[in-house]
This record gives sequence, structure tokens and C-alpha cells, in this order.
Amino acid sequence: MTKKQLYKALLKGEKLKDRVFFRPILMHFAARFNNTTYGRFASDYKTLVESNIRTMEYFNTDMVSLISDPYRETSAFGASIEYIDEGVPRCLNHIVSTIDDVINLTDPDVYKCERTLDRIKGAGYYQQLLKGTVPVSGWVEGPLAEACDLTGVSEMLIQLMMDPDFSNFLMDKCLVTAKNFAKAQIEAGCDLIGIGDAICSQIDRDNYDQYVKQRHAELIGFIHECGASVKLHICGDTTHLLESYRSLNADIIDLDWQVDIDHARKILGSEVVLGGNINPVLVQNKPENEVYALSKALVEKYQDQKYLLAAGCEITVLTPPENLMAMRQASIL
Repeated sequence: MTKKQLYKALLKGEKLKDRVFFRPILMHFAARFNNTTYGRFASDYKTLVESNIRTMEYFNTDMVSLISDPYRETSAFGASIEYIDEGVPRCLNHIVSTIDDVINLTDPDVYKCERTLDRIKGAGYYQQLLKGTVPVSGWVEGPLAEACDLTGVSEMLIQLMMDPDFSNFLMDKCLVTAKNFAKAQIEAGCDLIGIGDAICSQIDRDNYDQYVKQRHAELIGFIHECGASVKLHICGDTTHLLESYRSLNADIIDLDWQVDIDHARKILGSEVVLGGNINPVLVQNKPENEVYALSKALVEKYQDQKYLLAAGCEITVLTPPENLMAMRQASIL
């Protein structure tokens, strides 16, 4: 079976004969493994794609991705981005502070803006090199995450408490761009779209239900209509949001290390794929044999469920390659 066929089997709930699906989030690690800088990885789609493919081939991971940083859409809206050789790109200015700024915020053309177009080109480059044999994950920022990128985290969380009109109007605009960006990546060759909305772990369930839940459901439904599957990635402790996740209809939900998988499965049911959930710090710092043991324990416990092995969030750049290989070896049945 090709890796894409393995992925389709995972979504259908068919047990894979020889392995548990292995898809760690790789960004800075992949760049360094390919002897390049993170600045080049985040700014040039060919570097990103080639770094991911080299890492996939060496560690035999089961999916490749276009994720790099949270500022693709932010740049398209008009913010200035600075690339860092060995760090995540920086947003130099928050372009929204008043309701007038929100009103004047123009929906960007994702095909004409440099950083969104770069990711779209990356999807096509994957298809050129991999010939459709490996599932490709695109990425969009969720509506609250993007609103925070445009406004500032503290400022946006204050707006949630103080100004519902501002918050709703801004997140509606972010949702439009997320849909357009997702659709463009799918049309370029993505099989899956990841939705990153990590800030949601920092708000309570009432605020999530009031401001974000329906927008997540709408975005997930739209991506499905475009022909792709969806992964929801909200890192941090999301235990308090699990009940709200139930009606979202996501295909995959990532669980960070603070969330108990058994508890999540009880609430979310058997149809969703759960990914995770080893602490990335342990993957980085523990000896190889302990990383293998942590991973193997998850594999043995969840191999008969819809489950994929990964850390709770990104594999860090300082992770020893042998520790990531230990996770791969642990995924073999």
C-alpha cells in the first residue's frame, strides 16, 4: 500500500497490518535535518518541501506537511514579517486595533500574496515530486488564532470580554480568508487541511462556544465540501473543550500531552482519529530507549482504535534524530 492508501485506511477505521500511522509535526527539525535554516524553510516552498521529503524518507513518516509558521495569512492581510535564520518568523506590526481597522481590512487574494502563494505552490511541488503517493497536509490558521495574529494575543482576549461586535466581525473576516486559503491548497493537491487555533486552549468553554465553535464547524464543513479531510490542532490542555469538539465533525483531533486519551475517546467517540500525545520535551530530552517505551505503550494501547502516533505538538529542533527514529520503530506492530 502507498502512504496515501494507508491514510485512507486510517480514516475508514481499517487496522493497518504492520504499523500504527506515524505523523509527527516537523518544521524546524526538518529544516535542520536537511542542512538548511528555518528562515529558508519558512520563506521558500521548495526548501520546505524538499526538507520534509528528506525527513519522511529517512524516518519513514506517513505524511508530509506545509506547516511552517502562523503568519502566512497575517502577511497577506498586510502585516510585515521578518525571517529569522534559526527561529520562527516574526510579525513586526499588529495591523488591527480599532473597529475601523476591522472594517477596512480587505480580504486578501491568496494567489497574489507572496506568503500564501508560496504555500499553495508547495502543495503543487509535493504532487510533482511524490506523484500522489503520499498524503499532503496543508494548513490554515483558525479564526481566533488569526485574529490574535492581527491584533495581539492580550488585546484580542480583552476584546472577547469587552467588545463582541469587534470580535465577531474580525473573526468572520479571518474565516473567509481561511476558507479561501484552504480551498486553494486543496486545489493544488492537499489531501488534508490542518486548522491551527492554539489560543483556544487558553479560553474557557463558554467563550469557545460563543465565539469559535460554530466557526470551526463551518470551516471544517467547507473543507469537506472541497474534498479534503480535516485535522484540528489546538495544543495545550483542551480537556475543558472536548465536549464542544463532539459536533465539529473533524476527521483528526490532535491531543497535547496534558489531555488523557482515554477520557477524550470516551467523550469524542470511536469515529474520530486521535493523534498524540507524548510531551515533545520528553521526546527531546529522554534517552532513546525511554522514548521508544513511551511510544510503544501508546501503540499497544490504541492500535485497534483510530489513532496516529505523534508528539503532542511539534518535534523540537534539538530532538536527537535517534529519538525520532525510536518513535518510528515503536509504531511498527
